[in-house]
Amino acid sequence: MIQSYKKKYELADAYDTIIIGSGMGSLATAAILSKEGQKVLVLERHYTAGGYTHIFKRRGYEWDVGIHYIGEVGRDKSLTKKIFDYVSDGQLKWADMGDVYDRVVIGDKIYDFPKGAENLKAMLKQEFPSEEVAIDKYFDLVFSAVKAGRTFFMEKALPPLMSKMTGGMMRKDFLKYSRKTTLETIRELTQNEELIKVLTAQYGDYGLPPSKSSFAMHAALVRHYFSGGYFPIGGSSQIVETIDPVIEKAGGTILTNAEVKEIVIEKNRAVGVQMQDGEVFKAPKIISGAGIQTTYQKMIPSELVKKHKLDQQLQKITPSVAHICLYVGLNGSPEELNMPKANYWIYPKEGTHDENVAKFIKDIDNPFPVVYVSFPAAKDPDWSNRYPGKSTVDIITLMPYEEFAEWEGTRWKKRGEDYEAKKEKLSQRLLETLYEREPQMRGKVDMYELSTPLSTKNFVNYEKGEIYGIDHTPDRFELKFLRAHTPIKNLYLTGQDIVTVGVGGALAAGLITAAAITKKNLTNKVLKATY
Repeated sequence: MIQSYKKKYELADAYDTIIIGSGMGSLATAAILSKEGQKVLVLERHYTAGGYTHIFKRRGYEWDVGIHYIGEVGRDKSLTKKIFDYVSDGQLKWADMGDVYDRVVIGDKIYDFPKGAENLKAMLKQEFPSEEVAIDKYFDLVFSAVKAGRTFFMEKALPPLMSKMTGGMMRKDFLKYSRKTTLETIRELTQNEELIKVLTAQYGDYGLPPSKSSFAMHAALVRHYFSGGYFPIGGSSQIVETIDPVIEKAGGTILTNAEVKEIVIEKNRAVGVQMQDGEVFKAPKIISGAGIQTTYQKMIPSELVKKHKLDQQLQKITPSVAHICLYVGLNGSPEELNMPKANYWIYPKEGTHDENVAKFIKDIDNPFPVVYVSFPAAKDPDWSNRYPGKSTVDIITLMPYEEFAEWEGTRWKKRGEDYEAKKEKLSQRLLETLYEREPQMRGKVDMYELSTPLSTKNFVNYEKGEIYGIDHTPDRFELKFLRAHTPIKNLYLTGQDIVTVGVGGALAAGLITAAAITKKNLTNKVLKATY
C-alpha cells in the first residue's frame, strides 16, 4: 500500500516533476527543484525513504546502511558542504571524526591517515623516506585530476546540441587522468609495493582494485577525505529528515511503498509513470534515480529501448562489485567499549590488492582481500541519547554475487538452512577480524545480522546486488550517455551512475540534473547561499 514518508499526506492535483527513487541523487534533485518553485513527487518502492542513506532497526539498535563517513563537509566553502546546506536549509549537522579518519592495517603494520593533506603527506614521507619525490608527485596528480573533473562533470548538464559543440573541450583534460588505471599511474611514480598498497588502501570505497579502477575515480575519492571524515549528527536518517521539509514546503511529497512499473511515454515524450497497482501519475518532467540499468531494462517500453539503442548502451557498462555487511549490536556504550571513531581498512600482509581480490574471487575461503570496519555509534555524538548503553559496528567486505546466485528468487528471511549456514560462517570470520583489532569487544556482542548481495538486490533493486552502480573503470568515463539527458524528451537521469560512486557523487548528480532541467547555472546559486 502506497504511503507517505510522513504519516499524514495529501497528494497535489498536479506535480511539475516526478522522481523515481529516493536515494541521495533523487533527494538532492527534488530539493533543488523545490527551491526553484517546483512541486515534486518522489516515489520510493521501499518501505522507507533514503536509498543508501536510510537506516534500519532491529531489537533496540539502528544501523546506517550506506553512510559510513563523508568528506568535505568540514570546509564551509566546499561544494559538497554547500549543496548539503542548500538541500537541507542548513539543518543537516555534522560531527568531526577527529584527527585520524582511516586506519590502514596491512598485516601487523598500521598506517593512520590524519586529517589534512599536508599531514597525510608528512605521515607517508615518514613511513617511506626514500619515496618523497614520488609522494609529492602523487599528491599533485590527485589535485590536478580533481580540478580537471569540474568541467567534465558540468558538461553532463548541457543539452545534447550544446554538448556536441563544446563537450569535447570540457572533457579532454579530465580524460587524460581517467584513461589510465590507478595502478598504471602510481607505478609511473614508484615501484614500492607497500607504498602502492597504502596509497590505494581506500579502494573499497569504489569497489575496484588498482589495476581495474580509473585513476580519476581514485583521485576523487582520496581527495574527498583529505580534510577529514564526518558523520551526520543523529545518524544518516537525518539526511531525508532535513531534506523532506524543503520538498514539502514547495508542495512536494515523498511516497514510500510506491513502486513504479513503467514510465509512460507518448510520442517519445515522458509524460508520467504507471505504478505497480495500475495508478498513473503525470507530470511534465520525469527523473529516474533508480540507476540506468534498472531504468532502461525495466521501466521503458522495449520498442523504445531498441529505437534509441539503449540496450547497446547497457552492453557497454558493467555492474560494480557486490558486498556483504555484518551489522553488529553490542552491550555497552561507545565509551565503555573504548570504541574508536576511525575506520579500519584491514588487508592481508602478503600480496597486492589485485592479487588478493583474484584469490578471493576464485575461492572465498581464502583471506578476505579487504575488511572495512566502521563504528557509527562512536561517530555520532547523539547516539547515546537515543540508545543508552548500546553500540553498533558495521563490518564490510567484497563478495561475488555468484556466491549467492543459487538462492536467487527466494524470499528475504526465507532462503533456507544452507543459506543461513553460509551467512553464519562468513559472520564468524568477520567477527574474528573485529576481535583481532578490538579484543575488548569479544563477549559484548548482543546480536548480529549479515546482509548479502541478495539483500542489496531486494532493497535497492540492483540486479546483481551491486553496491556502487556501474564499475569505475577507465572505459566508464568515455561513455557520453552517462548524463542527465536521455534520448526520450523530458526524461532525465540522476544519481551516482551519471557522476561517480557514493553519496558525494549522487549529491553532485542532484545539482547536475536540476541544472539540466531548469537550464540555469545553479552552482553559483548554491555557492552564494548562506545559512
